[in-house]
Amino acid sequence: MAKTHIRFDWAIKKLLRDKANYVVLEGFITELLGQEITIESILEGESNRLTEDNKLNRVDILALNSAGELLLVEVQNSSENDYFHRMLFGVSTLLTQYLDKGEPYSKLKKVYSINIVYFTLGQGQDYIYEGKLDFRGRHHHDSLGLSSLQKELFKLEQVYQIFPEYYILRVNQFDNVTRNSLDEWIYFLKNSEIKEEFQARGLAEAKEKLRIENLPLPEKVAYQNYLENKRYEISLLEGAEAAGKLQGRAEKAIEIAKAMKARGIDMDLIVATTGLTKEEVEHF
Repeated sequence: MAKTHIRFDWAIKKLLRDKANYVVLEGFITELLGQEITIESILEGESNRLTEDNKLNRVDILALNSAGELLLVEVQNSSENDYFHRMLFGVSTLLTQYLDKGEPYSKLKKVYSINIVYFTLGQGQDYIYEGKLDFRGRHHHDSLGLSSLQKELFKLEQVYQIFPEYYILRVNQFDNVTRNSLDEWIYFLKNSEIKEEFQARGLAEAKEKLRIENLPLPEKVAYQNYLENKRYEISLLEGAEAAGKLQGRAEKAIEIAKAMKARGIDMDLIVATTGLTKEEVEHF
């Protein structure tokens, strides 16, 4: 089935930075966080500045909401073993970047790190993970809370509300079964398709604003080139992975052949077991 809607990573690069399209991003984040989100502005920093290099496997967008909180949404297409570390670095950079010199620590902005990944990040069975800080007592196993004075000063109820929150959507692990409105968004992120029956916040607007057919011709051509680049990248990654597996099997076969030959095992049995040729075995 042909895709009718623009990929979310392309939308982040080209469309969702437009104030007229904030409603789409607002809907997605509202469904994810379970709280009403209104975006005041899209911020441009070193990490999320627009680039003409469509071969990048990462795109992100940084928004400021009406509560003065930072919303960092990142899409990562290819595998990175240190991705958890980069999540931490990105949030740490924002914390320092948006605290002016001389301001008290209480002015640090709340940061939501929302990570949409198209590879198997870590180990786990779920496709949506969230991380919030909780200080637990070593002896009494209780949670450390804010004092009455702190609650009054900072207008907060829980300690975790001060610290960054992390969300990871492992899109490829989603089974395409929509159980709730957030799953409708995950379905779109995975398939670039919005079904008629979907009711999640922001998807009605996305259904119209993110149609491929609505792109101006130059943008449509650029988008098709972007898709070709993505397909090429995937092909290269799959080829490298396959080559690595083949090389690993070949090295293992050589190890087995050497061990069998050292034990004086019959040549025909070595060849049959390892798949190597007689000439290759004799070369050892």
